Amino acid sequence: MRNPKWHRDEIILALDLYFSPNRGSIDKKNPKVIEVSKIINKLPIFSIRPDAEKFRNANGVTMKLSNFLKFDETYTGKGMKNTSKLDEEVFKEFVDQRDKLHSIASEIRKVALDENIKLKIYQIEDDEETINDSVMEGQVLYKLHKVRERDKKIVQEKKKQSMIDGKLYCEACEFEYQSKYGELGTGFIECHHKMPLFNIQISRKTRLDDLALVCADCHRMLHRRIDTLSIENLKYILNTTNDGHVNFLK
Repeated sequence: MRNPKWHRDEIILALDLYFSPNRGSIDKKNPKVIEVSKIINKLPIFSIRPDAEKFRNANGVTMKLSNFLKFDETYTGKGMKNTSKLDEEVFKEFVDQRDKLHSIASEIRKVALDENIKLKIYQIEDDEETINDSVMEGQVLYKLHKVRERDKKIVQEKKKQSMIDGKLYCEACEFEYQSKYGELGTGFIECHHKMPLFNIQISRKTRLDDLALVCADCHRMLHRRIDTLSIENLKYILNTTNDGHVNFLK
């Protein structure tokens, strides 16, 4: 069996090396290529690797770096022919945002080396965004975002801070579960981490101000545009709808 296709996070790490001014030669013997191979192999993405010996080895990373030559306008050669659409997509997204790319890649590296965080990330289920590789910053930081949202201790602190007359209101649409569901809805609401993924840092402790309490519907909407949609943006969208609330339950 073949190993799975390269994931966005892995391409980001390879591309960060490609753009590095101290990259060195595109060669499987290059120590920096070998290092990226080792980091990629530590990522909490693929637990099943049919061909573990060849999985993202130095030769594979070298081939990926060679793929980028095809899209690089500063390269005078032809580059590789058999590149993927995702290779091209990620290259074009970051070719003019190299500082952002390096920042994202640096945090992905830190996650790869943190066994405790990796274990928590493995416990986060896949959803539409991770399965379709639709989050610009990749699966690892997206799932780290979810880990922060599910920290029970700080979520409880946020709920205590936000309680109004014993009720919790969605910060986007003002929906309140107890009024709709009675006792069953008492104290229920979801927690959203507001920090953009490209700014998330593994070393930074989550603060109460980083969190927003939202209903399940608004939370799903925020995650559909997690790179760009803020609570304020969502409020504006809701104010332009007929009933002021996007409801998946209907």
